[in-house]
Amino acid sequence: MSAAPGDPAPVFAAIDLGTNNCRLLIARPHRDRLGRENFRVIEAFSRIVRLGEGLSLSGRLSDAAMARTIEALKICSEKMARRNVAFARAVATEACRRAANGVEFLHEVKVATGISLDIISTAEEARLALTGCAPLLEAPHRQAIVFDIGGGSTEILWARLLGGGRTEVIDWISLPFGVVNLTERFGPGDSHSGSYAQMIDTVAEALQPFEARHNLSQQLKTGHIQVLGTSGTVTTLAGVHLNLPRYERRHVDGCWLEFPTVIEQSRRLAAQSVPERALYPCIGEERADLVVAGCAILEALYRFWPATRLRVADRGVREGVLVELMRQQRRKTS
Repeated sequence: MSAAPGDPAPVFAAIDLGTNNCRLLIARPHRDRLGRENFRVIEAFSRIVRLGEGLSLSGRLSDAAMARTIEALKICSEKMARRNVAFARAVATEACRRAANGVEFLHEVKVATGISLDIISTAEEARLALTGCAPLLEAPHRQAIVFDIGGGSTEILWARLLGGGRTEVIDWISLPFGVVNLTERFGPGDSHSGSYAQMIDTVAEALQPFEARHNLSQQLKTGHIQVLGTSGTVTTLAGVHLNLPRYERRHVDGCWLEFPTVIEQSRRLAAQSVPERALYPCIGEERADLVVAGCAILEALYRFWPATRLRVADRGVREGVLVELMRQQRRKTS
């Protein structure tokens, strides 16, 4: 596909198909006021598809989950065609990595939608998330802990900030826990039965070797490390904390929250029933049964890294894909 005549720049698209969500971003290259290379979003789409539903029990993607996901990807395909997308990449993460029928599903997607999905490694997923969030990592911090709580896994990066939006990964870890498989294992989570505490302990046990290797809890005390979270969990909690009548990215992306306050909010949600959680506009029925698993992962992280503040990113893998696509194209044309 090629850009429409008269367009100021070619149109790029990125699809991030996760265990829980299908997300599309369509954008054009753009330079900000300081002349830095960036992009301007012209359309976005996100739908909860629960592709990984039942995967932790069966080892396979279910017919119903695949059908839901293909319907969402058809919408993505239509939007990309309407916007005359010239360059695109679509990536699939943990659900397709784990599923015995993941490759078979990718073939079905190609036939039904024309979209070619790449199953990326946990290492590439972590790197793309960091690239997408880099503009929110700022001086005077010298390093950053960046985490991405997904549906089937949680990626954590320790990165060095080099200035000018550039970063360098020092180390990273992918935990085999996300909001979908943790909920399937322990239920929707509540503090009364003890399942919330079990979730926290399970994640913390997996995280402990990473902390032991780097002793980040002590380094955090210097004040030189920024902590940033990118995921539906942290953006949802930010929306709840800000008491938004409906979720609005402009209020959430880049905002700073007091980390202890976020943990208090997490514990309040864990003390509530699923119907009570669903009453929050930024949670709703779609996330009500999953949100506490995300809270438990967040609290496990806080157990090791009790930062004063947490920066929230409503950006990640999609943005990272776009940045890399645009860089590749610039190199080809320069």
